[in-house]
Amino acid sequence: MAYKFLGIIPDTGKDDSPTMWLHEETGDLLIQSYKATKEEVKECQEVGSVPGHSTDVPDHETIIRLPAAMLKYIPRQDGDAADAAPST
Repeated sequence: MAYKFLGIIPDTGKDDSPTMWLHEETGDLLIQSYKATKEEVKECQEVGSVPGHSTDVPDHETIIRLPAAMLKYIPRQDGDAADAAPST
């Protein structure tokens, strides 16, 4: 299997469950989390990114809001999550 479960937001309810997985072959993170609100997207667009780069969000992309409690599951350079939950 190419995916590894990294973690779920602590004290999550049954249906409200930001979760993170790692694609072990590519190193990509797959994140289930809250969609940014229209206001949050607008504020991100106002801040912008690289000069000259569009601030539009293409249909095949989205902006998500990752709760701070999930940051501990992001893998470090050594390849290990800071506080990884056991794999299932």
